Amino acid sequence: MEPTIEEMREVLPGYYNVRFGEPEYTDWIDESKSWKETCYIGDWSFLWQRWFRGPDALKLFSDISVNSFSKFDIGQSKHVIHCNKDGMVIHEGILSRFGEEEFLLFGRGCFWADYKLRHGNYNATSQEDDWFVYQVSGPKSVAVMEKAMGDSIRDVGFMRFKKIKLAGKEIYALRQGMAGEIGFELQGPRELGPEIYAAILAAGEEFGIRRMGARVASINHLEACFPTIVMDYLPAMFEPDMTEYREEFEAAMPGFAQTVKVGGSFDGTKPSDYYRSPVELGWTKNIKFDHDFIGREALEKEVANPKRTIRTLVWNEEDVLDVHASLYRDEDPYPFMDMPRDQRRMMGADKVLKDGKVVGVSTSRGYSYHFREMISLCVIDIDISEVGTEVVVVWGAPGGPQKEIHAQVAPAPYKPDNRRASLSSLS
Repeated sequence: MEPTIEEMREVLPGYYNVRFGEPEYTDWIDESKSWKETCYIGDWSFLWQRWFRGPDALKLFSDISVNSFSKFDIGQSKHVIHCNKDGMVIHEGILSRFGEEEFLLFGRGCFWADYKLRHGNYNATSQEDDWFVYQVSGPKSVAVMEKAMGDSIRDVGFMRFKKIKLAGKEIYALRQGMAGEIGFELQGPRELGPEIYAAILAAGEEFGIRRMGARVASINHLEACFPTIVMDYLPAMFEPDMTEYREEFEAAMPGFAQTVKVGGSFDGTKPSDYYRSPVELGWTKNIKFDHDFIGREALEKEVANPKRTIRTLVWNEEDVLDVHASLYRDEDPYPFMDMPRDQRRMMGADKVLKDGKVVGVSTSRGYSYHFREMISLCVIDIDISEVGTEVVVVWGAPGGPQKEIHAQVAPAPYKPDNRRASLSSLS
């Protein structure tokens, strides 16, 4: 049964980001500087992992993903996106090819791929696994990795992985960069994790490595424009034809991964108002029409005539300060604006206005110490998306105190994208 908006607004107690470890290891300001000045190690081992093997494994992913697999090398990884029939994102994640018929998927898409495998006619198998996943990212990440390995890591191309030896153990290193900087994701059996983590920390000490705490873990996603499930969109699985899958999916979810809580001024009337397409989320380049896949017809129409796109909004500092100042006035204050961003388990969605008309939805609001600005991601109407356009973000839930915050449209990603920088010239 589809949840009501009232149920969706009943925010659960506790913190969504407990999955990342401690809230802070030094402090969130210090940790937020790491991916621009030094590097960090962050723990993403909560990501689900599942092997898919067999002659039809690749066909399965082709059928359920917007991505093309006409070229997919062994040792390559892809950001794969799964949509419903209306072209709205159900899940997304990273798929790595380990062999001709052997693939490892990271993320919530494991559940959808396994479900479609079991309910389809595919000559393939699915097997859950439990690996550690550590991100090492920032301008000093190459130096840290090479000291820990005692070997070069500069031959790994972007979104490619290879087997390496670290702390005497064989693991895998994927070059990616979720902070918008040079970065590597270390992966391997969970029992090896503590030893690998300790070795990276030891090697990184002279380079100023920091441990990534939960309070700031998602700020790099915001600065680098990596929209995230729950934070920026709800998974498109609340229609009647998805009931069986949704019940199965939700039964497998731990508490921190609940999927239907929302807050903010955006007053959607049904879960689908919080869905997003890959076009709206800035992933159009991933969509390829060289194969049939779920949602293809809807996405063909949208790619040909997009209505919305993603941008960064830079919030007016005086308006933001007035939200904080209201806590000190003898009046009902505006809702608390947590720093650096909301830690509760919900999708914070605020409506965006232009001349009094709703033109977009702001999400992932957070404070960037690097830029000394409050920013957010925003799915916004194409004709309002020009950089420099002035808009208004409404802060505060419907029926309570609300503050109109002036904001300016800015590029997304907001921070320059350095993920693909050449490693050959680094010292």
